[in-house]
Amino acid sequence: MKLGIICSHGGHWTETLQIFAAFAGYDRFIATYTSPRAADVQQTGRAYFTRDIGRHPGRMLRACGWAAMVLRKERPDVLISMGAEIAIPFFYLGKLFGCKTIFIESWCRVTSVSQTGKVVYPVSDVFLVQWPQLCAIAGKKAQYAGAIL
Repeated sequence: MKLGIICSHGGHWTETLQIFAAFAGYDRFIATYTSPRAADVQQTGRAYFTRDIGRHPGRMLRACGWAAMVLRKERPDVLISMGAEIAIPFFYLGKLFGCKTIFIESWCRVTSVSQTGKVVYPVSDVFLVQWPQLCAIAGKKAQYAGAIL
C-alpha cells in the first residue's frame, strides 16, 4: 500500500512527525511547502514541494495542477493529512484518482473544526478528531478514538 502524507511545513509537519512511526514499512511520500525545513522533510523519504498556498486563489489553482502531477506520478492508495490548506487539492483530486482519504484534525482544535477540515470533510473517508467534544461539532463522520499526539 502506498501512502501520501500531505501537510503544511510548520506545526502540521511537527504533529505529523509525532505519528510518523505509524507509517513505517509503507511505501510513502510527503507533499508539503518549500521551507527552511525542506532538508528535514527529505530525510524522511520522497518529498514534493510547492509554494505556500495561503488564502490566495491563484496559488490554489496552481497547487491543483501540482497535486495532479504528484498524484499521477505516485498513484497512492491512501492520502493522510493533519492540515492545512495543502490537503484541499490533494483530497479532492485524490478522490478522482480513487484514493482513500484520512484527515486528522489538529491537536489544537478543541472546540472548533479548522477551515481545512470543513472543506475536506465531504471527501474524507475517515475524519479523526483528537478531542471527544469535537465529534458533536464536526459532524456524523467525525470519530474520536483517543488523542493521537
